[in-house]
Amino acid sequence: MPDQQTLFAIVLMAATTYLTRISAWLILRNRTLTPGAMAVLRSSPGCVMLAFIAPYFASGNFIDLIGLGVTFIAAIRFSMPVTVIIGVLATALLRHYFSL
Repeated sequence: MPDQQTLFAIVLMAATTYLTRISAWLILRNRTLTPGAMAVLRSSPGCVMLAFIAPYFASGNFIDLIGLGVTFIAAIRFSMPVTVIIGVLATALLRHYFSL
């Protein structure tokens, strides 16, 4: 069971994501968007995920950087869900076998 601080962070991130999406729908529901604006909206979930995991990779931990490289290679070849699964598994295995 996660501690209260972790659970609170997860709930706040979920609420922020939901409020962002619903507010965008309320503001933009009667407008026609350009293809460029649609591309920005499609990329925003990935940006939220990157903002959440970026501090781990900025720490300079070599194992996490290798996991980031594996995830990057997977992102070139696979869809987002498959890439996330590969990245999480690769980083978990690397941490398990190579942690000092």
